[in-house]
Amino acid sequence: MNAPAPKPAPGQPKKRRTRIQAINRQIILDAALEVFSTYGYRGSTIDQIAEKSGMSKPNLLYYFRRKEDIYLSVLETTLATWLEPLERLDADGDPIDEISKYIRLKLEMAREMPLQSRLFANEILHGAPAIGEFLRGPLKDLVDGKSKVIRRWVAEGRLAQIDPVHLIFMIWATTQHYADFDVQVRAVLGESGLSDAGEADPISVAEITVMTIFRNGLRPQ
Repeated sequence: MNAPAPKPAPGQPKKRRTRIQAINRQIILDAALEVFSTYGYRGSTIDQIAEKSGMSKPNLLYYFRRKEDIYLSVLETTLATWLEPLERLDADGDPIDEISKYIRLKLEMAREMPLQSRLFANEILHGAPAIGEFLRGPLKDLVDGKSKVIRRWVAEGRLAQIDPVHLIFMIWATTQHYADFDVQVRAVLGESGLSDAGEADPISVAEITVMTIFRNGLRPQ
């Protein structure tokens, strides 16, 4: 399986889709996300995706020739969405505030987009056959670039003496835990999971706890 195909270069002709084609493609991708995040790539079938999308198999195959094409399209969208908050980390902002914003966004994504997180986790657990090149290329470049920013903040005495890459790993592990291990979280917490701490307080208990620990740990000693 190959990595997601690059987008057309500027000026390259792109086949325009009708409104109904765009709607149907999105219906298929939404259904596929649910199927793939539940059963993984190998355990999913075109028939399952067609049934979940409410389409006939021939109709679905009009939009996507193979299961692999659907999977790569879902992954491509997921990766763009999942990495956007890290791209927003502002080198000119306050270090602790910028990292805190990133953590909050990741917790929101765990709360609101758990299927995308589980899809990504499944891909990684199976050796990243579809996105291995992406991980070694664009993802590594993004992490390297943001790590340079964090190292500068550390050198300036604006953050504690931490390793930037392992900080990013810790943020990923902590925030995505709530999506990837949702069953375990709910088993321990009950059905509330990541719900609000109370009607008058829109901030979840998880967010308060995670933010307190990270912010205290990031402050220079």
